[in-house]
Amino acid sequence: MQFTIQQKKLLSLHYIHPVPFHRFQVLIEENPALEKLETYSTEYWTRLLNLPKEKAVQFTERYKEIERLPLVELLEKVNCSPITIFHRNYPEELKQLYDPPAVIYCMGNEKLLRSRLRVGIIGSRQATYYSKKALDFIVPPLVDRNIPIVSGLAAGADTMAHQAAMDFGGETIGVLGHGFSHMYPKKNMKIAQEIAKNHLLITEYPPYFSPAKWTFPMRNRIISGLSNALVITESVERSGTMSTVEHALDHGKEIFAVPGAIDSPLSAGPNKLIDEGAKPLWSGFQILDSLL
Repeated sequence: MQFTIQQKKLLSLHYIHPVPFHRFQVLIEENPALEKLETYSTEYWTRLLNLPKEKAVQFTERYKEIERLPLVELLEKVNCSPITIFHRNYPEELKQLYDPPAVIYCMGNEKLLRSRLRVGIIGSRQATYYSKKALDFIVPPLVDRNIPIVSGLAAGADTMAHQAAMDFGGETIGVLGHGFSHMYPKKNMKIAQEIAKNHLLITEYPPYFSPAKWTFPMRNRIISGLSNALVITESVERSGTMSTVEHALDHGKEIFAVPGAIDSPLSAGPNKLIDEGAKPLWSGFQILDSLL
């Protein structure tokens, strides 16, 4: 992949300060080409990035260090392909977010980012066999139309969604809430490796970045952003799943929910969404009817 000077500069900035693109807005407005950043003083960085003075001192030192490294080549050596927001391969859908990732780091088949349609499938980490069975009705029609399944590679419903896509011969995109040098949960290492080899893993965090409580809600907006429609299988009424739904609603995405037994806590979330206007879902053909 060819990188312009501007793209390389943004990558260097993001690698040491991995924040969404809008946090670089003042800098971009003053210096769109990102020229001569190595000459900026600590005081200048403090103002441009709204950093505390101590962090600005560290930032200034680290930026000079990172500029001396062939960062793109080093990332590509570990099969990590960075795509900055300035690159033509950056998904247009993510640019519609209030806080789009400045850089997305990819492992696998980047062509999946250019798919015309994608469907996100999410749900509880405690999802039951009911989610797995529901996916047998939802996923095959999508796979037959070459629609990739997007999810967050968390335990439970996310893992089931990725696995169903692969089992039925389709493609899947796993969105991580951490860098590629980590895996959470660890038990998903094998499926993550399979997705990285034959499908696509993406994250907005550099490889060294560890998972944290706040990184997963941030990840959810990317799942929503990449998906033309969002499916919820099982979920309690208040959860991270619902934060993804809120992102999807903010951007006018179609929401589908699998109705469940009234005595199941994990059906409370989908049933409430249906009551509020989400479409009840029992077949993937319903999604196709909506999207095609």
